[in-house]
Amino acid sequence: MSDPAEHARALRALPPSCGPVRLIAVDGHAGSGKSTLAARLSAALGDAPVLHLDDLATHDELFAWTGRLREQVLLPLSRGECGRYAPYDWTRRRFGPARTLAPAPVVLMEGVGSGRREVRPLLAGLLWMELASGPSWERGRHRDGPGLGEFWDGWTAAEQRHFADDPSRPFADALIRQLPVGYEWSKGPRATTGVNHFVTHGEGMAPPC
Repeated sequence: MSDPAEHARALRALPPSCGPVRLIAVDGHAGSGKSTLAARLSAALGDAPVLHLDDLATHDELFAWTGRLREQVLLPLSRGECGRYAPYDWTRRRFGPARTLAPAPVVLMEGVGSGRREVRPLLAGLLWMELASGPSWERGRHRDGPGLGEFWDGWTAAEQRHFADDPSRPFADALIRQLPVGYEWSKGPRATTGVNHFVTHGEGMAPPC
């Protein structure tokens, strides 16, 4: 068993991957605990910025958010500039007021598909929540309640199609299993092939947004 705080130093030591930023993806099935892990890692990293991909997806584009991610967040970060994006309001079905995302030394990006092939070249690390789809979706449905049952029916079908075409787990640097207390971390498929990004590198300062 290990706590996310124990891994903060290793994440900070990764070489920058997107301009001055070490971009860390937290991927896994919906309901697997990605946002909780990202929040705990953020706290362990001194409130590192967290991008929730639910803010970029929409009802009509559950996985077709790559263009918004690239133009509004990744390209600015790669230039050492602040990203600027408008989070989607899932209740009002429209984009809300714009937010900024600073090019901090470590930026966490959590969401289903955060380790997709179009994003992986800009990742310093890919973390996969090791919980099968069935239990993950059951947790998600329980969390959201019966009122969103129809949405979940559509979501699970879309998620299955996405991961069948563009799986993330085979490229994960670490597999993370949530325990009753803490987490169990193990090497992911990518790490076991001999690829190891955990090397020491200097840390930069983020400019104000």
